[in-house]
Amino acid sequence: MTDLSGLRALVTGGASGIGLATARALAAQGAAVAVLDLDPDGAGAPLLGFKADVGDDASVRAAVDAAVTRLGGIDILVNNAGIGAAGTVEDNTDEQWHRVLDVNVLGIVRTTRAALPHLRRSAHASVVNTCSIAATAGLPQRALYSASKGAVLSLTLAMAADHVREGIRVNCVNPGTADTPWVSRLLDAADDPEAERAALDARQPMGRLVSAEEVAAAIVYLASPGAASVTGTALAVDGGMQGLRLRPVDRS
Repeated sequence: MTDLSGLRALVTGGASGIGLATARALAAQGAAVAVLDLDPDGAGAPLLGFKADVGDDASVRAAVDAAVTRLGGIDILVNNAGIGAAGTVEDNTDEQWHRVLDVNVLGIVRTTRAALPHLRRSAHASVVNTCSIAATAGLPQRALYSASKGAVLSLTLAMAADHVREGIRVNCVNPGTADTPWVSRLLDAADDPEAERAALDARQPMGRLVSAEEVAAAIVYLASPGAASVTGTALAVDGGMQGLRLRPVDRS
């Protein structure tokens, strides 16, 4: 169901975290995979690395063109590149707001815009955006990040409507708190990293962080022929955080 033999995939932010796990998972299913990243050297064989800044249109277009030249086309686009932000609506400057929205939202716009001519020539065209539980649940100290991911969710639905009759499916995944380098840096900066990790584990009903590989598996499914009738969908990979309301554990 997830055999990707003969398909060509492009993953932004694909040299670390969820992006790298996704690129590797796509390759393991038979896809030829190109990674776009600020530092693509971390990807490694069999992935093809191309340097790109999703905040710069010329950089994105040049990298997409180079990847298409090597791959011979694009069938799958995974818009995964993104940056985080912490704080309430009072805490981030206008510059920070512009930067996060530029990367997390316009980064998807720039990459998809560059890839669309090639996706239209594919018999199996799929776009998967990395969104977040922050798009559908109110999380403390994540005002800016949540706003950017709410925009990604809405953008995913709009793109799905715009391109469904062109044979291009568009979906997104909504990870919960994932065990990624960015989360590790947040934990390292906390006053009590162990207590902070325990709190993050506890707020997801399964009692642990989501792994990058688990998110990657969902992305591979959405990108694959097995999901040929799935478009305009947000797939939660969040340990039950969005949909479950468990009673407190009775420790008496």
